[in-house]
Amino acid sequence: MSRKTILLVGTYDTKQDELTFLASTIQQAGGRVLAMDVSVLGDASVLGDASVFWESDQPVAISKHDVAAAAGMDIAAVIASPDENLAMQAMARGAAKLAGDAHLAGKFDGVLALGGSMGTDLALDLCAALPIGVPKYIISTVAFSPMIPPARLPADIQMILWAGGLYGLSSVCKSALSQAAGAVLGACQTVLPPDPDKPMIGMTSLGLSTLTYMADLKPELEARGFEVAVFHATGMGGRAFESLASQGAFAAVMDFCTQELGNHVHGSSISAGDTRLKGAGAAATPQIVAPGCYDLVDVIGWQELDDKWQGYPTHAHNRLITSVVLREEDCLKVADAHLERLAAASGATALLLPLGGCGEWDRPGADLYNPDGLQAFMGRLLDGCPDHVELHRLNAHINDAAFCEAALSVLDSWLDAGVIPRPAAEA
Repeated sequence: MSRKTILLVGTYDTKQDELTFLASTIQQAGGRVLAMDVSVLGDASVLGDASVFWESDQPVAISKHDVAAAAGMDIAAVIASPDENLAMQAMARGAAKLAGDAHLAGKFDGVLALGGSMGTDLALDLCAALPIGVPKYIISTVAFSPMIPPARLPADIQMILWAGGLYGLSSVCKSALSQAAGAVLGACQTVLPPDPDKPMIGMTSLGLSTLTYMADLKPELEARGFEVAVFHATGMGGRAFESLASQGAFAAVMDFCTQELGNHVHGSSISAGDTRLKGAGAAATPQIVAPGCYDLVDVIGWQELDDKWQGYPTHAHNRLITSVVLREEDCLKVADAHLERLAAASGATALLLPLGGCGEWDRPGADLYNPDGLQAFMGRLLDGCPDHVELHRLNAHINDAAFCEAALSVLDSWLDAGVIPRPAAEA
């Protein structure tokens, strides 16, 4: 197995002991280290034999001067900034650019960044500059903290709590650091990056207790030569889906669970953010859309229900998630958000409207059946569907076979017309 190189990022003026320990642990385990110093004030110094740790006669391969220059500044200008927040944001821009360039040049296989709140803030930008499939680990004193917004987290980021690591080495600190070193090196040795030559369809869904179309569609799509990636539409899954869609990572998308859009509209913290249902349209990626579970807003199950939801029907899915059933006027707001995003789509777009319901819990006789909300929602979409969007009115439930047949019919018509290139590996 070839030796893997880890980009090791931190403030070498204040954390050199910890970074040196990480570097030596990685090297003793068979890896190499490419060191990046993102400090502002002090300089990295050589502790002991530099060649043991850095395989170089320099304490770091990428200096703070390099980082500042990549941000269009010199380190003196960064130091002169009256605001430490703005100074570190400049270093974050430079670090992200250098990391992206170095990865494209094949200089490292994975990244391990170390920091408190300031270093973590920078590390998040750096990791966001790297494509999915590159192992990204941040060891942080604020890992898992609610101060880190989900929107800042790359799709495949890993975070490890830096226990006992605020100042200086200890056995507790070394335990956390050594785990992080082993984790990133092991990930680099075993990772299987996405295959850029395999056309992929991105699909959104919830679990099979709520939405079942993926079980029927996946083998059909694979028989047509596509790889299928199904994203769990519970906030972070939608963020990952939108991030990849905006990058043009998909040959087409089947966005059949837009429930996170309702979460966003109604202020739930289980949200994929304002970019939900925008990525594919912005990238001109062909998209087939259906409003799966539009009528539910998910809230955090272990928190007390917000006053605005008092009196609404709810369903406790588990101890983490509770679903609130929207009323008619609430459903109309969600419909308007769908229409706004579909109107802005620049690629081929089809809207499938299963008039019999959009989730297993809203069938007639089910616990969350809401015919008034369904009628209002579908009426608004039928009346306001943008002219450039193919509208398919289906007298079926989203979990019926007829829904899958309609989705495949749209896809096949686009394959025949060349809207989506036909996969070379079609079975």
